[in-house]
Amino acid sequence: MILPSQAHRLPLLPRARLKRLVLLGLALASVPLAACEKTLRWDDDPPFSMQLPDGSVGGLYVELNRTVLERLGCEVRMVKLPWARALKELELGRLDVLPGAFRKPEREAYAWFSGTVLPPSRNILFVRRGLPQLGSLQQLSDLPGSDFRLGAQIDVSYGEPYRQLMADPDFAARVFFNPSRSNLWHMVDKGRIDGIIADEHSGQYELQQLGLAKRIEPTSVVVSAESAEVAFSKRTQDEDFVRRYAQTLKTLVDAGEDRRILQHYVSN
Repeated sequence: MILPSQAHRLPLLPRARLKRLVLLGLALASVPLAACEKTLRWDDDPPFSMQLPDGSVGGLYVELNRTVLERLGCEVRMVKLPWARALKELELGRLDVLPGAFRKPEREAYAWFSGTVLPPSRNILFVRRGLPQLGSLQQLSDLPGSDFRLGAQIDVSYGEPYRQLMADPDFAARVFFNPSRSNLWHMVDKGRIDGIIADEHSGQYELQQLGLAKRIEPTSVVVSAESAEVAFSKRTQDEDFVRRYAQTLKTLVDAGEDRRILQHYVSN
């Protein structure tokens, strides 16, 4: 039974509840949403990714993709992985973003791709200086039938001419594979192999750093000039995020940010 003296309190109850709901809503609004954290792959692959003298991680791919992620409101956690392992981690969903990837059917089974936003980067053949076969090498298809010993990184795609070359079982059996390009450079220098395929910027930078620029030289043999893409794990990303990522990356490239970053590392 409601006493007459309590009747005036009844209209206040809905207002009190409303006030509490408003306060609760304000409190919830002040709580940050779940943080967006993305793992971004890097390795010793200058000028695209590398550890800098001050201990930080930099390079073209690192700076460019870290900027894109930050503009999308994501924190970035750098993960150092060799290429073959990075592909596996992407497939398992333990790596979110893998720059510098070429689109291949087997990779599309587990990865989204950004599309070709960055300008093409040439892969060329580097050989030991003074190699007798150098004068007869005009293109990669000249290698079968010769005694040329080629080195290649495990699970790295060098383009269609390389795929055609590896379709020759006799030549493929003589290719030396190693996960580290640094190891391959030293194999060339020691005469264990005759040459390797590498990005023209990466190759020249690494040879300078290793003190091998006078003993290993670039050739005029262009193996590929494809545009690498950014790959995303389908286990952790959706197509909308990839679309927004590609749009943000294009904005940076259109503004010349990639050229500015590359020039900074190559000129140094």
